[in-house]
Amino acid sequence: MTDSGNISATVSQLGNDAWSIADSLWTALPTKGDVKNTILPFMVLRRLDCVLEPSKQKVLEAAQRLNPDATKEMQEKLLAKSTGLGLKVYNTAPFTMLELRNQDPKHLYSNLIDYINGFPEFLQDVFIKRFELPFKLAKLEEKDRLYSVFEKITQMDLHPENISNLEMGYLYEELIRKFGEKTAEEAGSHYTPREIVTLIAKLLLNNDREAVQGEGVIRTFYDGTCGTGGMLSVAEIEAKNLNPSMIVELYGQQLTDDGYAVCVTDMLLKGQDPLRIKLGDTLKNDQHSDKKFHFCMANPPYGNDWKDAKLAVEAEAEKGFAGRFGAGLPRINDGQLLFVQHFISKLRDDEMGGRAGIVLNGSPLFTGGSGSGESDIRKWIIENDLLEGIIGLPTDMFYNTGISTYIWILNNRKHAEREGKIRLLDASGPEFWEQMRKSMGSKRKQLSSETVDKIVELFYSNKPSKFIKDFDGDDFGYTTITVERPLRDKFGNIVLSIKGKTKGQPQADPNLRDTENVPLKEDIQEYFKREVLPHALDAWIDESKSKVGYEIPFTRHFYEYKPPRSLAEIDADLKKVTSEIQALLNEVAE
Repeated sequence: MTDSGNISATVSQLGNDAWSIADSLWTALPTKGDVKNTILPFMVLRRLDCVLEPSKQKVLEAAQRLNPDATKEMQEKLLAKSTGLGLKVYNTAPFTMLELRNQDPKHLYSNLIDYINGFPEFLQDVFIKRFELPFKLAKLEEKDRLYSVFEKITQMDLHPENISNLEMGYLYEELIRKFGEKTAEEAGSHYTPREIVTLIAKLLLNNDREAVQGEGVIRTFYDGTCGTGGMLSVAEIEAKNLNPSMIVELYGQQLTDDGYAVCVTDMLLKGQDPLRIKLGDTLKNDQHSDKKFHFCMANPPYGNDWKDAKLAVEAEAEKGFAGRFGAGLPRINDGQLLFVQHFISKLRDDEMGGRAGIVLNGSPLFTGGSGSGESDIRKWIIENDLLEGIIGLPTDMFYNTGISTYIWILNNRKHAEREGKIRLLDASGPEFWEQMRKSMGSKRKQLSSETVDKIVELFYSNKPSKFIKDFDGDDFGYTTITVERPLRDKFGNIVLSIKGKTKGQPQADPNLRDTENVPLKEDIQEYFKREVLPHALDAWIDESKSKVGYEIPFTRHFYEYKPPRSLAEIDADLKKVTSEIQALLNEVAE
């Protein structure tokens, strides 16, 4: 995930060392995922051991002085404070990992369990419940691999004086990327290609370039489907590139145990507060419900149903806009537009506002006709001027799917010149992507760093380009009108209604009923006279059934008609091929 120019020789060497250890475990552990979830937490243990070693004695002395009547929370605060590191971490085991290496290997397993139990409860939860590290250690012990792996890990110097938090983050990301290549079928579930994450981060930050300069600037980033934390990590890097003194706070929530565990430990290694990463279903339970953020970034699951969260989502939808899903609910088999609403609800609502960059497939652009949940959600987003633009990406960019994907940029405080406007940018063509030398699962294409910058420039440019098109919000809206025609008896006479409000008026024939989508910018009656009446003089509009809908036909706006080849050209090619075949046959006959 990291450009080679950003990885120091130390990071590169450590990465190779860690990967060589992983290579020795593919046959020792049940699954490839178990190898990943053994090497990564082992490296975290070693990093923490290096960080905490100088304060070991102080922590042990503080543990002896603890008031047994104090709450667990207070005890953990006092122990963390005793390290003098300003981190929410400590270890009360009576030994370091280096000391363990010099002890009897027969007791290594039990000693490592004691070492893990010396951490604060949240880290014990990560190592024991989420990474299931004791199970993996037992397997290594059973295969007689535990000591050899442990010895190699402890030979790695991961002290902050040798490798900074930023470099440690690069190392962690590089290993995650390698595991993603090794297990491409599972990588797509949590791993968004680095260049796409960088693109989103730059798109969000570009709008804020002047405001983030200077000392004391704080920016918060949130990903409610954060996986292993890749988006958050890149966001911090890009923010620091703009202003090295910026204070960047990262927040996230993740559904799966392994993704959560990797993300928590990654945040810890980067010097971020790991307690800002929460475990659980974001749609069911927003565990950052009291917070709003400057920036949201996400790659929520495509086309996944939300049946498990149905009761909670529907209950929150009943709150209207006091909840997260006031605009409507999409069909049960695709929750992408629920996540879009969720992230909009997480944007700061002050004078600065907030922005979001979300990767979605094509479905949220057009699924659902007028009156459907999907259409109502698009209607609310567009009519409230929350959509700044959409960028179409090339196919074959992700590890587990080759489908087309799109980045939605949402902004609740647009610049004046962009108010009421929506920009579509088509970056799917060969001008933007380059072929990878080696495919990774379904990923066959990539964006260079120059291309990423080109897309950002295009998105904010005032210069005309064939790749960008600007629209008013109303350009995506339409009214679905119901066109009725009269019911006739067997003699061809119009049947009149005999009761109710329509008494004396023609009855509608349901078999002849039709609908038309009239663009919002067109007069409905004029459209009806032009498009319907010439073909059905007895038709009328049932205005009680009219509904306003919205869709974003992205591909249609960039479609370029290419006329078919002329018959003469095709005939000439056929004659040429026929002549070549005849010449070959003549050679064989001779």
